[in-house]
Amino acid sequence: MIFAAGLGTRLKPLTDTMPKALVSVGGDPLLKHVIIKLKNAGFERVVVNVHHFAQQIIDYLAANNNFGLDIRISDESEMLLETGGGIKKAIPLFDADSPVLIHNVDILSNVDLSAFYDLSSNNNATLLVSERKTKRYLLFDEQMNLKGWTNVETGEVKSPYVPLDVEPLQRLAFSGIHVISPFMFPCFDEMPQRFSIIDFYLKFCCNYPLRGYRKTDLRLMDVGKTDTLKEAEQFLQTLSI
Repeated sequence: MIFAAGLGTRLKPLTDTMPKALVSVGGDPLLKHVIIKLKNAGFERVVVNVHHFAQQIIDYLAANNNFGLDIRISDESEMLLETGGGIKKAIPLFDADSPVLIHNVDILSNVDLSAFYDLSSNNNATLLVSERKTKRYLLFDEQMNLKGWTNVETGEVKSPYVPLDVEPLQRLAFSGIHVISPFMFPCFDEMPQRFSIIDFYLKFCCNYPLRGYRKTDLRLMDVGKTDTLKEAEQFLQTLSI
């Protein structure tokens, strides 16, 4: 599943007239970069959620014959459902027997998606993480089981384990790429219509082991702001080396 429904406010004024997913990097829309990466990794069915300028994305996919894939649209035009709500709405579009790889549309990386999917196949959920400087971190124990989340600037901690001793835990940054097992789908019934997938993971990590996978040689870029677009083009070139 590709998360393509966001408003892209950090990419204004470009996103005043188009969805973030169709913002061009290196001559092609972000959406195409992710679709081709998924296709090259062997994925055949892709769900794309849409909200902001939804019809533009639908028309773009149609004009490109869905890139030869079985692409299904999860339409959030009426309400942006956030990441967790987006997955919940899209569940009927997934293969009920297969894990689902989730990928943010604005992430460029050197991740081997096929290998990551395969190593995640026996887990309830696997979150791709790395030692990257940020304000917000996921917290894992030595076995890479998810235990919580923290904002190091504010000191806020979220965890079902109360009290949580943060000190011995590993602080790792989330990549926006994860795999979730269909075994977890019934848990979505306990969630509201709109919610963050991180809140979902934090709610259930004490009931079901949710794993992190640390990629030590991860090269990843979040194409979030207009002033990073040129940098993103240079980054793309390094990925092909």
